Amino acid sequence: MIVKSAYTLVLAGMLVCFLCVMSNVAVAQSSGDQERMAWWKEARFGMFIHWGVYSVPAGTYEGKRIGGIGEWIMHHGKIPVSAYREYAKQFNPVKYDPEAWVKMAKDAGMKYIVITSKHHDGFALFETKASKWNVVDATPYGKDLLKPLAEACQRHGMKLGFYYSQAQDWNNPGGAAAGGHWDPAQEGSMDEYIHNVAVPQVKEILSNYGPIAILWWDTPVDMTRERADMLRPLVELQPGIITNNRLGGDYPGDTDTPEQYIPPTGIPGRNWEVCMTMNDTWGYKSYDDHWKSTEMLVRNLIDIASKGGNYLLNVGPTSEGLIPEASIQRLKDIGGWMKVNSESIYGTSASPFRKLAWGRCTQKAIPEGTRLYLHVFDWPEKGQLFVPGLKNEVVKAYLLADSTKAACGVKKDADGVIISVPEKALDALSTTVVLDVKGAPNVEQFLLQAPDGSIELSSADAVLHGTQIKTEIRHKNMFISSWTDPNETVDWLFKVIKKGKYTVSAEVASEGGAAFQVVIGNKVLNAVVPDTKKADKFKTIDLGTIKLAKEGKMTLAIKPVADGWHPVILKSIELKPKS
Repeated sequence: MIVKSAYTLVLAGMLVCFLCVMSNVAVAQSSGDQERMAWWKEARFGMFIHWGVYSVPAGTYEGKRIGGIGEWIMHHGKIPVSAYREYAKQFNPVKYDPEAWVKMAKDAGMKYIVITSKHHDGFALFETKASKWNVVDATPYGKDLLKPLAEACQRHGMKLGFYYSQAQDWNNPGGAAAGGHWDPAQEGSMDEYIHNVAVPQVKEILSNYGPIAILWWDTPVDMTRERADMLRPLVELQPGIITNNRLGGDYPGDTDTPEQYIPPTGIPGRNWEVCMTMNDTWGYKSYDDHWKSTEMLVRNLIDIASKGGNYLLNVGPTSEGLIPEASIQRLKDIGGWMKVNSESIYGTSASPFRKLAWGRCTQKAIPEGTRLYLHVFDWPEKGQLFVPGLKNEVVKAYLLADSTKAACGVKKDADGVIISVPEKALDALSTTVVLDVKGAPNVEQFLLQAPDGSIELSSADAVLHGTQIKTEIRHKNMFISSWTDPNETVDWLFKVIKKGKYTVSAEVASEGGAAFQVVIGNKVLNAVVPDTKKADKFKTIDLGTIKLAKEGKMTLAIKPVADGWHPVILKSIELKPKS
């Protein structure tokens, strides 16, 4: 028994030591990941560049405008390989100035660049031994486009990343197997394509251009674990490189990549980056003039930072190597705003407020506690900015654009803090009010009326009561789903500033129809949800009129009617002042 006990103690000790070692390894890995991602989290803003042979047809084939995004023209127009390759003879970017591109990005406040080293058309912007379909061998330009960009980035301290389409290639045989093909010249083995083209090319881009900060995979169609494993080890060629979630094989990568939309609540627990165009296309289209305004682009950047994400904003150069003037002007305007306000973007974390009717918030830790950057889109009437639910003691408030940092008046309110600001905004795009408070933010979460008096209660802001009900994002929309149990409820806490009569509506869907009650205090509205046949076919329904007789905080709850209940999918409830 003594020997056995001693033996047991030795084993136990060994187990404890092993667990300690593994714990230390896990901590070290976690610490390493944090260190590796630190610059990216600090940056918040980068430039995406989609460039290739598709900039020659620029959206038009055989005299017809081809719908969809510019870089997909070969696919959407079903252009034969031989015909598409003729475009390379016109790809001659003699006006390409990588120094100017990098300076443009830097002046806009961007901290990194990601460029399409090879898109789905298989055309490589670099010299490669794996395929003759590249800028050196197939164009009159005859020079590597990535090398001078890499050198310019290094000169200006700009991080550089490469996009690489690993699973789709419409020119190299076998590369079109995943996305379908329309030309016998595209036929071949996808495995052979990955082995003979993708693997050596990824090795080239990670070996020949100095430090590479990001590898941006795309469209992992038919990328099995085995195929992904042919590529994944190559990232070791660049220690510290960051990869996204589009390799395939269920590899999550370091970052999630919502495309062309901003997740309503961000992506908690993940690093994420919104990639977005300035107009409607990634690759250049000569006739796409549907440009987003500078105001929208700046506010997108703020919105994304306020939810803890990064913004990767795209430019699509022409075949001559020119970035469109509309993009240049917008980047210049964004840069003007960033020169004053970049402190409120770089290195910030997500807002402690669930929603702010007048704008957004970012934050940073400071020695005294927390610095809140209040990004005001809709300037308050009479110069009184109400910050809802904030309980902390205020140290100081001032306008970021005010070089004197003169203090703004602050007074506590039972439901938050009121800041006295000038009658007019200093910047119509977004004026930043800085609010230093003691300690970590302590916020009671409730919603405010919009300046027009409306109250939008979105699924993103709802409080759910139950074990089955949940919020989810599908097709870029967020809604409440899995509402199978009629005993489960939803509610919102909001503050009424303007009392009066309000019309109430809901955006809902249901397979089978249902009924629920909208309860505000002792007032009840009975709602009937029609059978929309499909769970993703939403309809706006009128729920009636309700009188909000007093100002102050109140709760709106939705309670299912159990009889005949079918799951309701809910996007939002809206209250509008009745004229």
